[in-house]
Amino acid sequence: MRFDDVLIPLDHSWSSPFVRWNGAAAFIDSLDLAAQVARDALTRNPVDWRFAEVVLGWSIPQPAAFFGAPTLAARIGFPEISGPMVAQACATSVAALHAAAASQHAAGDDCRLVVLTDRTSNSPHLVYPTPRGRPITEHWLLDNFDRDPLTDQPMIATAECVAAQAGFTKEQLDAVAARRHEQYRDALADDRAFQRPWMVPIATKNGALEADEGPRPTTLEQLRALAPVGDGVTSMGTQTFPADGAAGMVLASAAALRERGVSGPVARVRATGFGRAASGEMPKAPVPAARAALDAAGLSIADVHVIKSHNPFVVNDLWFAQELGVDVDELNPYGCSLVYGHPQGPTGARGIVEMAHALRLRGGGIGLFTGCAAGDTGAAVVLEVDEV
Repeated sequence: MRFDDVLIPLDHSWSSPFVRWNGAAAFIDSLDLAAQVARDALTRNPVDWRFAEVVLGWSIPQPAAFFGAPTLAARIGFPEISGPMVAQACATSVAALHAAAASQHAAGDDCRLVVLTDRTSNSPHLVYPTPRGRPITEHWLLDNFDRDPLTDQPMIATAECVAAQAGFTKEQLDAVAARRHEQYRDALADDRAFQRPWMVPIATKNGALEADEGPRPTTLEQLRALAPVGDGVTSMGTQTFPADGAAGMVLASAAALRERGVSGPVARVRATGFGRAASGEMPKAPVPAARAALDAAGLSIADVHVIKSHNPFVVNDLWFAQELGVDVDELNPYGCSLVYGHPQGPTGARGIVEMAHALRLRGGGIGLFTGCAAGDTGAAVVLEVDEV
């Protein structure tokens, strides 16, 4: 879908650090985390925002999730608004941004708040009563990672399927993973100079958590030493890991930003796109999604300056680079979910924020974010960064 006059002011986009599964945020309700981080982000650069609605993206139930969006809005300081709640597994961020941008596009000169959050730690164990016999139970996170109801296969099987089709080797996967860790180290240089403008600390009982908790120093030699998880080529070093976190952004028209005195670099939302790969081939899904978004924006891959992806498996990036004819080593500057973890709901938003700031550092340009999601789904967004 193509959009006009839907802008994200870069100084009003943010992410928390991502926290490893069962780490420092394991007992923080994800709505509490979202409210704290969003409040702190919005007070960094105070603006008299008057939001038309809030869009809450989250995929893992928490206590009182029934009241999620209005509760969040009130706790951030906007008790007069509410809005939709969006859940589409790993594509939640793009789906929430798409919903907010479509609403903004239709309504015109106003502002919207998009907040993403999830806690994979301590995800619920659900009980579904049945009229007779034993109830059906489900571990919300692990059971869905372990089985796609359409294929009866775990998610990692999708990576092995695509790797086998393409002939990707473990050596190729290890080399790309090592490159991603190298790119992430760029984000940590000069006392995390790249991250500090947009990363908002998490308040924990042990003090503020200012940086990601999860990435480990990793070398190519260490990756080569890891055995594949099964009979294929994917090891624990060439796939992501569950995490906790929150992210968000303001969407506004150019007139609304001028009215509120907001200046500086903005990311113009040019288009979004969704796609689907064949059953059991999830790592292929970012390709049709990216093509749909680029087509909607009237652009080609040659017009794109920065590409970011949600890549739960290195196979994703290898397939994307092969199909789109780009250099796999140039994807994902400053890191990606493969390195810093995957909280689901906010994962894409963090990638989008990083992409916008990477474009800001190069003086502007076109960015493409794309990623896969459960059910062999892909979701993508095209942004253009310039001055308002």
